[in-house]
Amino acid sequence: MDRLTEMEAFATVVDLGGFTDAARKLGISKSAVSKHVSALETRLGARLLNRTTRRVSPTEIGLAYYDRARRVLNDAGEADAMVTAMQAAPSGSLRLSVATDFGVNHVSPALGAFLQQYSEITVNMVLNNRYVELISEGFDLAIRIGELEDSTLRARKLTETNLRMIGSPDYFRRYGQPRRIEDLNEHKLLHYSNTSSGNFWKLTSPTGEKRQIRASGWLTVNDGQSLLNAAVAGLGIAHLPSFLYHDHLSAGRLEVALPDLPVETMGVYAVYPPGRYTQPKLRAFIDFLVEHFRDKGPEDW
Repeated sequence: MDRLTEMEAFATVVDLGGFTDAARKLGISKSAVSKHVSALETRLGARLLNRTTRRVSPTEIGLAYYDRARRVLNDAGEADAMVTAMQAAPSGSLRLSVATDFGVNHVSPALGAFLQQYSEITVNMVLNNRYVELISEGFDLAIRIGELEDSTLRARKLTETNLRMIGSPDYFRRYGQPRRIEDLNEHKLLHYSNTSSGNFWKLTSPTGEKRQIRASGWLTVNDGQSLLNAAVAGLGIAHLPSFLYHDHLSAGRLEVALPDLPVETMGVYAVYPPGRYTQPKLRAFIDFLVEHFRDKGPEDW
């Protein structure tokens, strides 16, 4: 006989306290349930149930076996449900947390194509510049840029972006071009406040030495687009990702402040809660993003 069938018959008898109710729940005859349980006891060489005319109860060894059997049966049920869900058409509400700059410039323009492809999915995209707690705040996914913190969350890399210091040609004509990291202390720096390094820029010299430059005092904003606008307007030097400055750099509205420094490359990740399997709606969106950003490299923004 099938091992899982025997196990299910036994566990159902224990759950309901008798063969009659177990047979009714399983949709088979009482004698079939008894045959499955007897076959299980014979195969294991142990008595699992105490049988009287009034009640049925597990023996000590039967109770220990029941705990393991119920776990196995639950896992089997979840495995069946997983296959069913993964074959189902993606549908439902998808709640996303995306950094404002990246969301406005690179996620929202792609949503139209996604929603047309998956008409049964609705998207609620929340744009903010803070670190959200996915599970407690009810988000299905967040897009995060840079080094990921250690956590139980799952992550899939979407693309990469470069981080460089940029300023306008007009700014450099007025204040001069910095030649060394130390020269930045004499310049007007435009700082993004939502960073783990606080008021400092962490830089690497041409020789590989790690350096820090204090960046507060001239303009500090928690929005990258505002810093980009300030840099283009000639207000100072900003330390920004290439997905923001690339078009302005290509058009000559911005220049790299210290082109000899090593370029810092940061990953862009889809981060989502852990689980035994990924919901179809979430898997569809992540796969869509991976394909959307497939041809985007650090120098393509």
